[in-house]
Amino acid sequence: MMKTISVKADDIRREWHTIDASDEVLGKLATRIANLLMGKHKPLFSRNADVGDFVVVTNAAKVQITGNKKTQKLYHSHSGYPGGFKNN
Repeated sequence: MMKTISVKADDIRREWHTIDASDEVLGKLATRIANLLMGKHKPLFSRNADVGDFVVVTNAAKVQITGNKKTQKLYHSHSGYPGGFKNN
């Protein structure tokens, strides 16, 4: 029989992770960092508690962007006011 474990503040142990982003693909790196920040790699993972670790990313300027995203990707934002739509 499986028991449901409730994570308490005393059970949370945070660690520091240093990631070198040089020659890493942007999407895969972002997924790996997100899993570390949420704490999904831990057996005590719980969605309602902050059990994630600390992440330091070095050489972020050397990350690889695949395809033609550097030239073709557009970022959209809207301020919520009429005429507030912007493309970057």
